[in-house]
Amino acid sequence: MKIPRKLIIGTAALVIAAGCAPLPYAPIKLSSGLMTGNNGMTLYTFDKDARATGRSECSGQCATNWPPLIAGDSDNSGGDWSVITRDDGRRQWAWLGKPLYYWSKDQKPGDTTGDNFNQTWHAVRPEPRDISAGNMNGP
Repeated sequence: MKIPRKLIIGTAALVIAAGCAPLPYAPIKLSSGLMTGNNGMTLYTFDKDARATGRSECSGQCATNWPPLIAGDSDNSGGDWSVITRDDGRRQWAWLGKPLYYWSKDQKPGDTTGDNFNQTWHAVRPEPRDISAGNMNGP
């Protein structure tokens, strides 16, 4: 069976375009068991944010004290990562359905001064995962 040349070229173009798509994962790092932003600052979750609702319960002064991990316009959800739209219209990264935040009082990378703040804020300490089989969903 002869395959039309246009079909082969079109298929190749789609494969190349898919390979150039941005990764759907948040800009994070792992440092000493903590999840941090690319800036090395610790990331936190908030108990009042219900998992997988696509909503942050931290706005106004709360968001000033606990700045959200902002997602760019071209960032996409994927795997364990999702992008939610905040009440103010900004996009925020969430991991396992929980929006992620920084703590304004952390002064340097590795600080965890917000951990267990008011018993509702928690530094993110992901369990190690095996990524050898291509599980690239995150930490």
